Amino acid sequence: MQPAELIDEELLDCWSVTEKSFSMFTEHRNLTWTLRLLLLSGVFCKEWNVKYQDSVCAVKGSAVVIPCSFDYPEKEKVKDVMWGHEKYNIFEGPFIWTGMSNDSSRFQYIGNKLHNCSLIIKQVEHNDTGKYAFRFITKSKNGKWTGAEGSILKIVDLQTVVTNTDRHGAIKEGDSVNVTCRKSCDGGNISSAFIWIKNGKSIYEGPSLYWRDISPANSGNYTCSLKAHSETTSGVVNINVEYGPKNTSGSVRPSTEVDDGSNFILTCSSSANPPVENYTWFKVDDDKDIKIVGDKSELHFREVSVAAGGRYLCSATNRHGSQNSTIVTLKVKAHFPYIFILATAAAALLIVAAVIAVTRFNKKRAEKPEADHVEDQQETPSNTLYLNWPRSENSNEGNQCEEQNIECVYTTIDFNTKRKSNMRRQMDSHNNDEGVIYSMVQFPLKH
Repeated sequence: MQPAELIDEELLDCWSVTEKSFSMFTEHRNLTWTLRLLLLSGVFCKEWNVKYQDSVCAVKGSAVVIPCSFDYPEKEKVKDVMWGHEKYNIFEGPFIWTGMSNDSSRFQYIGNKLHNCSLIIKQVEHNDTGKYAFRFITKSKNGKWTGAEGSILKIVDLQTVVTNTDRHGAIKEGDSVNVTCRKSCDGGNISSAFIWIKNGKSIYEGPSLYWRDISPANSGNYTCSLKAHSETTSGVVNINVEYGPKNTSGSVRPSTEVDDGSNFILTCSSSANPPVENYTWFKVDDDKDIKIVGDKSELHFREVSVAAGGRYLCSATNRHGSQNSTIVTLKVKAHFPYIFILATAAAALLIVAAVIAVTRFNKKRAEKPEADHVEDQQETPSNTLYLNWPRSENSNEGNQCEEQNIECVYTTIDFNTKRKSNMRRQMDSHNNDEGVIYSMVQFPLKH
């Protein structure tokens, strides 16, 4: 350190010597004599001194301490201390801190009035960069001293460095990726006093994040921060993991079964980063023949025929690859005309009516007398003659013949192919005699 400057004309005798030496230097007098006086002033003034750390580096948002110490003659007592910045006059002020400063200020004196003159600056900003100087005043008449050389403060940002060990450019799923937090204050050396934050949430403590096999789940916004000052953060680095199409699927709306003449929509969906660039729909025939039916994620079909039915699948593609969906089967049902439907319904009604009629007819037949029922069940082949021989001795039909002492035999010939019931024949005999021949044969009665 060079000797400090005496800034008051009446401070001590050494100030007079220094003043004379600078005056002589200014007037360009003998250089040898000037140097002698300067050395002499250093001897006289060696008890007045302020020592700094040449430079101090801090990360933006953190708190930084500027170390400082000072000396003065034993007979002196320090009355006031203050700190100045080069953007103001470091000898006359205004000062960034004085003994009257508010403790809530970002600048806080952590020294004393003996020999420690250190200053702390909280939440440093880039405009805090520059030279800081310490000044103290003793109780002696006009005793003032300033360490003119000061200490240089440098403000830097935390930096995150992303390294893709597998490739250059975009990060792809499966790559090995390293993200390191650095601060230029230590020459770019890695410091372990960091914490890592992903999307606003603390996830790790240490200088680096490393993924041997990175996945899409690792995508996000990352920052690093000083462990001792969590409000001090680096800039945001975005980790964007790219990947080929995944979870590709095809679907049919409104249903996988539709009528011919109706409409349906084929929709293909897939997850990919970057997004899917191309969609392609295929139809797979039974003979394994594959035909392209469209190159959009959504295909609209209108008034389709039965031939539109079949098996479909879609393919999704981006720059990292492609993926096929599973097969979706569409059934198109034939559409019958309304006339056919009405005819079918009418035929069904006729069948029902016939069944009801037959049922009622059978019911009426079941209600006839037993004899007629048995006789009605007898059938003969066509063109067969029926003869009735009412010769029963107990018959009352022979009363007339008995009066004449003869035996009567009555024969009825029916030319119908089917026999009628007794009741029906009697009714027919009264109403119509056509088709019937009556004959009477007389036999003498035996005595």
